[in-house]
Amino acid sequence: APYTSVVDTSAGIEFPEWFVGGTFNVVSACVERWLDTGADRPAIIHESEDGSATTLTYAELAGQVAAAAAGLRDLGIGEGDAVAVYLPMIPESVVACYAIAGIGAVLVPLFSGFAAPAIASRLNDAECAAVIVADGTARRGRTVPMATELDEALRTCPTVRSVISVDNTGTGSAAPVGDGPVRTSWKSVIDPARRPFEFTPFPAMQTLMLGYTSGTTGKPKGAVHTHAGFTVKVASEVAYSFDIGEDDRFCWITDMGWIMGPLAAFGTHANGATLVLYEGSPDVPDVYRLWDLVERHRITMLGVSPTLIRALKAGDVAEIATRDLSSVHVLGSTGEPWDSDSYDWLARDVFAERVPVINFSGGTEVGGSFLAPYPVEPIPSCSLGGPSLGMDVDVVDDDGNPLRGSIGELVCRQPWPAMTRGVWHDRDRYLKAYWTTFPGMWCHGDYALVEDGQWFIMGRSDDVMNVAGKRLAPAEVESVLATHPAVAEAAAVGIPDAKKGESVWAFWVPRDGADTEGVSEELRQLVAGGVGKPFAPSKVWVVQALPKTRSAKILRRAVRAAVMGTDPGDLSGAENPEAVDAIRDVVHEKSADQEHVR
Repeated sequence: APYTSVVDTSAGIEFPEWFVGGTFNVVSACVERWLDTGADRPAIIHESEDGSATTLTYAELAGQVAAAAAGLRDLGIGEGDAVAVYLPMIPESVVACYAIAGIGAVLVPLFSGFAAPAIASRLNDAECAAVIVADGTARRGRTVPMATELDEALRTCPTVRSVISVDNTGTGSAAPVGDGPVRTSWKSVIDPARRPFEFTPFPAMQTLMLGYTSGTTGKPKGAVHTHAGFTVKVASEVAYSFDIGEDDRFCWITDMGWIMGPLAAFGTHANGATLVLYEGSPDVPDVYRLWDLVERHRITMLGVSPTLIRALKAGDVAEIATRDLSSVHVLGSTGEPWDSDSYDWLARDVFAERVPVINFSGGTEVGGSFLAPYPVEPIPSCSLGGPSLGMDVDVVDDDGNPLRGSIGELVCRQPWPAMTRGVWHDRDRYLKAYWTTFPGMWCHGDYALVEDGQWFIMGRSDDVMNVAGKRLAPAEVESVLATHPAVAEAAAVGIPDAKKGESVWAFWVPRDGADTEGVSEELRQLVAGGVGKPFAPSKVWVVQALPKTRSAKILRRAVRAAVMGTDPGDLSGAENPEAVDAIRDVVHEKSADQEHVR
């Protein structure tokens, strides 16, 4: 049903009601609407790390979603029940998302790399009634168990009544201990003999999903998204920022547990295009795997992170050029600020300056982007262009005044449809997190710069360093470090300093086969020359790895905590949390050696 008004802010800018009086169902908008004209068009293409691939048409997707919805209802799951999806990037994850949302239940996507404690904290916070889980997934040539992690988590999750198991690797799971949830196979849930579910519309602001973010302290925050609000935002962004239509193929290297997973699925299908899922590591068996994926499936929009591209730069451009990448007409990126060396390598060397890089910045709570360029506009290296459609964003100083030419806080002055309706069951935390820094403005926690009409993200507010009274973004230092031929990737953090307030410490990972002798001092001099002598790192450390999320964000707060000997916070989303301990050991061992010499 159509809405009577677009938005009602009578409860305050923090609590808008969108599409008042309208009704909506994400399954109708993203799947069923294409059955009359595109039933045989591919909806999902999945490739696993071993190279095997499967395809679902829109007709097949609709059939599986309807069957799964009926199966969930037969298990007693209904409107308002929270259902977690703990699956890798496989077709079942997309089917499950639609089926859960379609019956009015609340979707809770979980990162496929989570361990038991992280799973349990989210299941308990959401009071999940059911979990859909894979037995495992493939990662770097080995099978990563998932069902066993869930079984461990369920020991402390009393609200879970049902567990639905997807046979993805054929490894099964350990037998549950004692009385527990009812166990059901995914195959039985989508039994085609079951009468398909008929989807009906809900109020436009019906809760669709809880997107959990990992905070530096405290338990993760559940950002609340709605059927109409989230779908409208991601549909428009996939259409206009990424130029996706019915004949296109959209692939983002991500996980369904992060916001880019649901954004990719719902945004692609709202535009009638094909979603390409990749399950595994994008550099296995070698750094050319991603380009092979593009060639095989004729991907038209490829989404990456700057950190992934920094890793793939080890490849030979001449070898990459033997792959047919002509299908790609848009590149997407998110997760980290770019360094110009890596950005230009991707845009200039790999794609010969013919493909725009849509640098996309927002977050889980945003339900999409604050900032993104468009394929039709010229943009300089590393720029985000400007505000996304309908976003009243600004950069302000510490007093909330507009700021140009200097680094300031990124804010938004008006609500938008996909703005989280709050933190799940925690109104005060929502208000404190986003609305107290500048009353009447959403403060996102990112530092940004507007210069000559172009917008740049400089990093998280808590990552930005204050050196002798000047704000210094990690990206400013890291982009210089990355120009050294021995450096694969680098991180810069601020460490308390009695004279400067903070001093810069830099950590770098060497490229395979690189000679590390003398490089740290060379890097210090590079920063002195490229950024300024006052900002030259007081310490430069070579390490074997930097702690990162699966979506390739460098966890600088964890690096800083390793140096300081403090709590690194929530590492449940880290792919390699052991890197934190390794950095701590390197710093403390070297410091002890130096003290011994003195």
